[in-house]
Amino acid sequence: MITKEIEVKTSTRMELVDITPQVKRVVEESGISEGMCSLYVPHTTAAVTINENADPSVKADIIGMLSQLIPAGGKYHHLEGNADAHVKATLVGPSEILLVNEGRLSLGTWQGVFFCEFDGPRRRRILVRVY
Repeated sequence: MITKEIEVKTSTRMELVDITPQVKRVVEESGISEGMCSLYVPHTTAAVTINENADPSVKADIIGMLSQLIPAGGKYHHLEGNADAHVKATLVGPSEILLVNEGRLSLGTWQGVFFCEFDGPRRRRILVRVY
């Protein structure tokens, strides 16, 4: 088992950052040929997801729809100005689990791993455990 931390520096309030190469690197460095890869985001206004990584408009659509469904200027009880980010992070989720086969991360042809920033810009971290 190996646990590594990936750091992400975001540049806008909301963005999806492709972390697939960093996650693949952790899996390769682990030396584990068959197992699991867990991803965990220890932040309350960020998340992680797996989705299409071939067409950048998919990321724009996800951000656009989340913004439409959960607007930044909504009527929230949490008064720090980032209540929408907490709700978006809850819907997308703080973790993902992927299979590791033949020493490689098992992703579909078009899939990528994305860190989801909902309250940036910030420095963030993702914990990656391969076992």
